[in-house]
Amino acid sequence: MAVGMSPALAAILRSWPFLWRGLLVTLAVSGLVVAASLVAGVVLGAALTYGPRLLRLPIRIIADIIRGVPILVLIFFIYYVVPASGLKLDGFSAAVTALSLFSTAQVIEITRGACESIHHGQLEAGRAIGLTFPQCLAWVVFPQALRRFLPPWINSVTDIVKGSALVSLVGIVDLMLSIQQVIGRTYEPLPMYIVGALIYFAINFTLSSLSRTIEARTSIREV
Repeated sequence: MAVGMSPALAAILRSWPFLWRGLLVTLAVSGLVVAASLVAGVVLGAALTYGPRLLRLPIRIIADIIRGVPILVLIFFIYYVVPASGLKLDGFSAAVTALSLFSTAQVIEITRGACESIHHGQLEAGRAIGLTFPQCLAWVVFPQALRRFLPPWINSVTDIVKGSALVSLVGIVDLMLSIQQVIGRTYEPLPMYIVGALIYFAINFTLSSLSRTIEARTSIREV
């Protein structure tokens, strides 16, 4: 330990490489969940808005069930119950799957709300000039709905980052579990939790600021 350096600061500096690896795991989990839920949520959200009733009904039921289940319960269900059916999942796969399911349910609702905010006359106008239904969605509805989709979606991404801390409960050495393991070795809980809180805050504050910027710019354009 350098002369004049506090034990807490020295512990943080010594443990930083280990915390950095945990942060990379947190970012990897969050990135995979964001990508998977974005693709699935947009497709299912569009199907919920424009699909036939036989397709909309199961999507609505499943999305409502998933949104009504706490994330922790969903993680434990995927990790402990699903393998009992014969499908083998390690902790990382189970955690990513559970968070992806929960986030997909959120993105479905965001997509539905964004699409329904576009007047149906826009779709009819596209059909009137000879566009097919997929072309109407791709060239008419989605570009306009994107302005309303982005701010709440970015907010949902911050929820994913915060929710990723729960993966430590199934043995994933993410940032949270890294902090807890460092505390077990250094017996310095307060500075370590402060460092963890600052890291999570920095990530989520950046995302929230981006959301506010996008919302402000789209509001100006619409005015």
